[in-house]
Amino acid sequence: MPHIKTDTSAQTVLTTFEVTPGTCQDLLDLLTDAYREVISKQSGFIAAGLHVNDAQTRIANYSQWEDRGDFQAMLRTDEMRKRNRVINEMCKSFEPVMYDVAAVF
Repeated sequence: MPHIKTDTSAQTVLTTFEVTPGTCQDLLDLLTDAYREVISKQSGFIAAGLHVNDAQTRIANYSQWEDRGDFQAMLRTDEMRKRNRVINEMCKSFEPVMYDVAAVF
């Protein structure tokens, strides 16, 4: 099972999606399908997790990639560009941000 490490060259991406309780499950289903059908099959993909807050107003996505270029290449595929247009219409906002793991506990 994958685990979080600091001694890695992996790129960590945290993405938050602002949604309504009425669209939360629909967006979660779309994201789950995207990971199952497309994202997890891309070069450099390591692992990901989807998280939903209690109020169903935010979805957080944690993913790790072998490097920044792998994540960016996934975003540029025709399939993900198409899917991201639909995702963008379902949420108030979403923003992927790249991070380096600074410490783990």
